[in-house]
Amino acid sequence: MQAFIAIFLIAFALTAVGTPSVRRLAFSLGFVDAPAERKLHQDSMPLLGGAAIIGGALVAVLAVAFVIYGRIPRTIAGTLLAAGIVALTGLVDDKIALPAWAKLAGQFLGFLILVSFGIMVQLPISPWLNYAATFIWLAAICNAVNFLDNMDGLCAGISAVAAAFILLLAAVEHQVLVAALAAAILGACVGFLRHNFPPARIFMGDAGSLFLGFLLAVLALQLRFPANSNFVTWMVPLFVLGLPLFDLTLVIISRLHRGVSPNTPGRDHTSHRLLGAGFTQRETVLILYLLGGVLGLGGIFITQATVPEGYFMGATVAVVGLLSIWRLVQQESRSQVLANQDDQT
Repeated sequence: MQAFIAIFLIAFALTAVGTPSVRRLAFSLGFVDAPAERKLHQDSMPLLGGAAIIGGALVAVLAVAFVIYGRIPRTIAGTLLAAGIVALTGLVDDKIALPAWAKLAGQFLGFLILVSFGIMVQLPISPWLNYAATFIWLAAICNAVNFLDNMDGLCAGISAVAAAFILLLAAVEHQVLVAALAAAILGACVGFLRHNFPPARIFMGDAGSLFLGFLLAVLALQLRFPANSNFVTWMVPLFVLGLPLFDLTLVIISRLHRGVSPNTPGRDHTSHRLLGAGFTQRETVLILYLLGGVLGLGGIFITQATVPEGYFMGATVAVVGLLSIWRLVQQESRSQVLANQDDQT
């Protein structure tokens, strides 16, 4: 436990102290996000916050790994190398706006590196299906967390909440390497929030959000609960990362319903809908932190649940989530119809 606390504190301190320097570097290098109609900020914002998060997390976990093991454990090396490739893709996108297929290609390369180190879904099915399930999971979570980077403090805060639950679950099950990486993510995110909580002074950019999404996907994939049946505990990662998955599903369904590409930028995320309901930016991110925490507690419940209890809980959350999405999409449709009628009169 002392090692996890040390990793958290190092990552927190390095990120919190280093972010202002990274902010100045972003302006000098031109990594800046300009205001636009679909965006909430009114001034140009530096985009290199992800570099501070990555640097703080990497230094923390590698330093403690060397102290404890005298080397970098193979699984940590593979995970960080794969996440680094994905983050590099995001960094390039922050500068020149890559097409969606190029970012997905970077995630696929990260997936290939990951499986070469033996990190993948290991269900009792065909190896090719395990490969497919691994990539789908990585891409889904990676892009879901990236989609959450649409409001000050949201992506870093939700990532911190998810990392905290992964840290707790892994520590209880004595999964030292998973817990170590989760502690690094948690510390780096909390340190970054000092500069990113509304009103933000810097954004993490795609480099940061894709890095966080990829690592959270990998760590959730590695959680093991030998005291309970895999037939139940496979749902734990879905709960821990349930909020990003909900937002991703909502956005995809909403945009397809409107006849536009899911990659089309827009103000149709869960956060934007709460903002439209009258909440402030701070209230919105705090509500979503709370929802992420509630889902994380559900994940803890699943680790101890019987098969009927687990599936009842999973089915209930799934139904509530799908009904919420259906209602939000229907409200959006009615609002669009009324707007069209107003334009015609």
